[in-house]
Amino acid sequence: MSPEGPRATYSPIHRSAVLTVTNPSGQRSRAVLNQSPFLFGRQADNHLVLRDNRISRIHARIVQQDGEYILEDLESRHGTYLNGVRMTGAQRLAPGDVVTFGFADSYQLQFHEDDAAIQRLTEQISVPAGASNLAKLRGLVEVARALQSSLSMQEVLDSIVDAALTVTGSDRGFLFLRTGGELKLQVARDRAGNSLAEDDLEVPRSVIERALNARRDLLSMNFDPQVADSTSPDHSVAALELRSVVCVPLIRVRTGTSQDTIVSTSNDTVGLIYMDSRVDLADLSAGNREILQTLALEASTVVENARLLDQERAKQRLESELQIARQIQQTLYPEVLPAEGWFRAAAVSIPSDQVGGDYYDVIQVDRSHWVFLVADVSGKGVSSALLASLLQGAFLLAPVTPEHIREMLLRLNSYLYQRAQGEKYATLFYGAMRDDGLLHWCNAGHCAPILLHADGSLETLEPGALPVGMLDFGDYGTGTTRLAAGDKVVIYSDGISEARDPGGNHFETGRIRRVLAAAAGAPAGECHAAVLESVRAFTRGAAQSDDMTLLIAEYRPGG
Repeated sequence: MSPEGPRATYSPIHRSAVLTVTNPSGQRSRAVLNQSPFLFGRQADNHLVLRDNRISRIHARIVQQDGEYILEDLESRHGTYLNGVRMTGAQRLAPGDVVTFGFADSYQLQFHEDDAAIQRLTEQISVPAGASNLAKLRGLVEVARALQSSLSMQEVLDSIVDAALTVTGSDRGFLFLRTGGELKLQVARDRAGNSLAEDDLEVPRSVIERALNARRDLLSMNFDPQVADSTSPDHSVAALELRSVVCVPLIRVRTGTSQDTIVSTSNDTVGLIYMDSRVDLADLSAGNREILQTLALEASTVVENARLLDQERAKQRLESELQIARQIQQTLYPEVLPAEGWFRAAAVSIPSDQVGGDYYDVIQVDRSHWVFLVADVSGKGVSSALLASLLQGAFLLAPVTPEHIREMLLRLNSYLYQRAQGEKYATLFYGAMRDDGLLHWCNAGHCAPILLHADGSLETLEPGALPVGMLDFGDYGTGTTRLAAGDKVVIYSDGISEARDPGGNHFETGRIRRVLAAAAGAPAGECHAAVLESVRAFTRGAAQSDDMTLLIAEYRPGG
């Protein structure tokens, strides 16, 4: 159990560090260690609240002692684990250490030193003049390792500019990123690692454009501020009294099959590092040029990773929203279909995407009347699903008895055509069955349903009207058919007949008819299962490009 005594007093932590918090669903966030001790657990007044009942109320803490971060378990019920090993005493934290709580599906905390630590590492790149570049490269490797553990893209870019300034000895450093065809300032810092004031942000734009257009790895220019030069690339060079300028374009990095590759088309310039100095010339010895190019590559990689991460997050948000939409759509289908009595039904709709454009419904009008329908909206995805939901609303709110169906479909056709101009339409089959076996039906451009008789013979109910919403005219009259005991109306969407096997072959209507004929004497549910099993065996797991909907309505008098 965690202690519940008086809470400790806290002192601010001046050295910056963070925890990367991964919750049980995989989402990540940051927790800045800005207090000492820093408490975490499930209780609401912890500095970091972990909402997992298996974690103790005040589970553990991190304290800063002599410049180090110390992790302490506070007698938690299930223990605190550092890098997979249960702690038995206080432990010093090192960058990259992982804290867990004994359960694979619980929280995970990873410790990082923040930009202050990165700044200290960049100082290693600065060595006395004449020293070997090996020391600088060693420092650069350490910076790269620190950058990899940083969660913030801004911190990484700040550190890259700081390192570039340290390498060249320049006074000011700027990092621009291309957004929508324009360069936007992302970082502006001086050699001491401070952000530049608003009135110190002027840069010679023509030099930057020259660097981008030249498409060289590095562009450097030196000037003599004592000599007026009418050929200066920008009057602001003289106005700013610049002695040297260095520009390093950032070229998009793409991942190849075996290694990262740099592409060099103009559209793949993601930004630029610009540095200048008013006193000293930039140090661009061979080793320093290589370091600058490595820093530019690191910045390009960070930007590209951020872009890919944004794309992935947008994809995940869309997938999450589509999953919610699918769940909502599934709740709109009938929860229970009649399996006893004179009218029985079995149905399913399997979307090809997260949400589908097919729709079915089974509605009891009164004790002697049932209505059933299947619709297939043109296209796929969210827009088709919305139209399918609109159709469902129309049938739920309007009278659906045979004497009203023609008028309702005419109004629905006019409504859809006026708003979509035929770009979105729906095929639809409507059936209304009475307890005396009389079937009223209307087929608006849908796949011809199969009338399966109890003796195994088959008929089709051919389309007699245009799909709703396709044209601004049409008629929707109903036909009638007298059913015998055990007869079934089988309605399917073209996703069933056009289901493909791995070789691209279609399931086809002929197979549906053969499966039904073989199962003619079985109840609706068994016939339904037989068709789906035949489709499953045929497709053998191949991805399908269309929704698959199947509804079977059976007339069973005296049942």
